[in-house]
Amino acid sequence: MAVPPMYADLGKSARDVFTKGYGFGVIKLDLKTKSENGLEFTSSGSANTETTKVTGNLKTKYRWTECGLTFTKKWNTDNTLSIEITVEDQLARGLKLTFNSSFSPNTGKKNAKIKTGYKREHINLGCDMNFDIAGPSIQGALEGRLAGYHMNFATAKSRVTQSNFAPHTNVNDGTEFGGSIYQKMNRKLETAVNLDWTAGNSNRRFGIAAKYQIDPEPCFSPYKKNYHNIDTYHSPTN
Repeated sequence: MAVPPMYADLGKSARDVFTKGYGFGVIKLDLKTKSENGLEFTSSGSANTETTKVTGNLKTKYRWTECGLTFTKKWNTDNTLSIEITVEDQLARGLKLTFNSSFSPNTGKKNAKIKTGYKREHINLGCDMNFDIAGPSIQGALEGRLAGYHMNFATAKSRVTQSNFAPHTNVNDGTEFGGSIYQKMNRKLETAVNLDWTAGNSNRRFGIAAKYQIDPEPCFSPYKKNYHNIDTYHSPTN
């Protein structure tokens, strides 16, 4: 049996049909290379033609396969530096530990995070501990094949700040509700339906989308939201 996805990835297949590939008004460039010793370099940049804002980041990654270690360094145009160390399948099969720290010289803000994940058949467990100026917070997630739960406990305030669950739909803090349906009709055609609403608000957000792979690379993606907006997108690359 397959390992279920993380809580954040529940419904991702449907969301991707609506969001992936729609780059209106944005120019993006991604470059990736790998040295002979296994060191990976990834550079990406984007420019918004409306706001003229340009952003970019540089990432280096090195995998020490024998010890199950991965070292990652990141830098972005906001001048934020981060270092991440990951240990996977060493202490126990399916167990992943990640230590992440970041520093912004411009603001002096520092952040540290410890992530733990355990994946086996039928279950995907995760717990993150984040340290910041306001005090640490603890997040946990438990996912089954078609269900998940996510909570956030702020130790500085001694209370739960988020409580979300997703059996086959999702409920956020008991006020925001949503659901999605995804179906791959064949190897070329994908369809998705999305519905969201908020308690106390009569507005309903409904969308239907489809993605058709014309050739191995180009694709055509029409989608409609709230019955009155229709958008289409043609991508020369997959």
